Amino acid sequence: MTQYEYEYSINQPEAFWSTIAKETISWYTPWHTVLKYNYHEGMIRWFEGATLNVSYNCIDRHLATRGQKTAFIWEGDKPSESRHVTYQDLHREVCALALTLRSLGLQKGDRAIIYMPMIPEAAFAMLACARLGATHSVVFAGFSAESLRSRIEDCQATVLITANLAKRGGKVIPLKHIVDEALSAETTIQKVLVFNRETNPEHPSCTVSGRDIDASTLIPSFYDQPCEPEPVDAEHPLFILYTSGSTGKPKGVIHSTGGYLTYAAFTHREVFDLKETDIFMCTADIGWITGHSYVVYAPLANGATSVIFESTPLYPTAERYWQTIEKHGVSIFYTAPTAIRTLIKEAPESPRNYAMHSLRVLGSVGEPINPDAWEWYYKEVGKNRCPIVDTWWQTETGGILISPKASQFNTSKSDTIKPGAATTPLHGIRPCLLDDKGQEITTKEASGNLCIAFPWPGQARTVYNDHQRFVDTYFTMYPGYYCTGDGSHRDSDGDYWITGRVDDVLNVSGHRVGTAEVEGAIAHAGIVTEAAVVGKPHDTKGTSIYAFCILDDYHLGLHSSEEQNHSSVSEALIQKIKQSVRTQIGGFAVPDGILFVPGLPRTRSGKIMRRILRKIVEGQSDAIGDTSTLTDPGVVEQIITLYKAS
Repeated sequence: MTQYEYEYSINQPEAFWSTIAKETISWYTPWHTVLKYNYHEGMIRWFEGATLNVSYNCIDRHLATRGQKTAFIWEGDKPSESRHVTYQDLHREVCALALTLRSLGLQKGDRAIIYMPMIPEAAFAMLACARLGATHSVVFAGFSAESLRSRIEDCQATVLITANLAKRGGKVIPLKHIVDEALSAETTIQKVLVFNRETNPEHPSCTVSGRDIDASTLIPSFYDQPCEPEPVDAEHPLFILYTSGSTGKPKGVIHSTGGYLTYAAFTHREVFDLKETDIFMCTADIGWITGHSYVVYAPLANGATSVIFESTPLYPTAERYWQTIEKHGVSIFYTAPTAIRTLIKEAPESPRNYAMHSLRVLGSVGEPINPDAWEWYYKEVGKNRCPIVDTWWQTETGGILISPKASQFNTSKSDTIKPGAATTPLHGIRPCLLDDKGQEITTKEASGNLCIAFPWPGQARTVYNDHQRFVDTYFTMYPGYYCTGDGSHRDSDGDYWITGRVDDVLNVSGHRVGTAEVEGAIAHAGIVTEAAVVGKPHDTKGTSIYAFCILDDYHLGLHSSEEQNHSSVSEALIQKIKQSVRTQIGGFAVPDGILFVPGLPRTRSGKIMRRILRKIVEGQSDAIGDTSTLTDPGVVEQIITLYKAS
């Protein structure tokens, strides 16, 4: 759209989004109110009065014209594994799975947990829940039994959908074992539907009579039986996705049905310049919002072909992405800066071994991409001809908010492309920068706290069973605005550059994890009295986790005992802490570095000054600034000395 049309979208938002909603998805009944909101109360409602079904929008309405078109291409963990699923196939599988879930007691309004590997059945499960009007919560298959149990307990799910195992990078993850451990204590789960990813004698899983059902024995009995989509209100909860916050307990963010699907599909089409013949490959796992929006829901709503990628960029070699692009004729490739930096480090010239003529658009997601990685991505992968859309958005936003658009650029690099910049807002999005007093910074070039001044359809609606937390997290700090928690710089051209989190949330390889959550998992090891976690710059991850820990008296004694045992004892304690985090949260949240310290820098009110710890791990210990407000300024020098010696 032109700048005039962007102005129209923010000056006449209800008229704009009404038109987009009608053009983008199908509705059973129309709305009587386009928008009703009150940011002070955290109340957001789009398309009230309307009814629809997401499964119908993603499958049924395409059958007449796209029935034989490929909906999903599955690229398995091994390069020899792949599978094509047409829209007709998808309809058959989703209907049978929906009827299976209904036979297990899942009904409209119920919650189901999906704990699955990256196989097509994971997407089938999401769509089957949507077809019934049940709310799903996908839990990333890298999460531990404890994390899985906490999410089950929070949303009071009654059905769990899983697989016997997951495969990633040649490694086997015994998902069913983890499920059994999560359900070893009493939960609300009544039935567990188990898919067989692959028979593996080394990881046999047990079956709990009366609870566990083998999917292969029940689903086929429902093939080719009718399963009409259940109409739901536009504001009906489509899914709950748990994301880390500034407290130890993850929050279950709820996304609506009508507004979410409208926004996800619209941004997918607009940002990537989607064509009917495109093969769209997003490398994200469905356990995260990127997988929800741009692997499953938006591509299918737009009638596109989407690649489900199960493996890693390094398995079996660092050429796996390029092999997959060439193999399937991928035209739009959307991945994370972490993956790009990893491939630069492992095999910087590997893209030259593949023609990849099919590529026409590249995308980046999860964190700002650094200029060096951007240049390599553009030259080596895009062959100096593919525009890069460096997208900024969050779990809570449902879809992309700020990004370049592929259609804006010519096939050759131009001066308008700024490596590392999120650039300009999409239609209907009103970003602004606020100072620490909550005043909007009106100068064109400025830095501040990034907020959004007006609702958009894809915005999260609440936190499950804790609406006050939703209000406190996103709307209390800057009344009248949605607070993103990110800082940003706006340059003289009006383009936005995301500078990172300003709250206690870390972005590790594109995965958000709260410092309090990690600190709580460290405390669970039972060997520290206190811990403070900060983000440390990392060449490939972008940010790694670094923990400063105060040992309790007993373990401090072990740690400080005989000099010859000091190293081995320290390593044993470190491994115990890492294992605790791995068990309580998952491997992705394990700190890369752990330092035992005599104390932590804290103010007289007791607040830990993580700002000082961040300066230390960033190598800026000479720029810490005034420490006179600390209860014990001397502890800072002690920490600096220990850190430099580590």
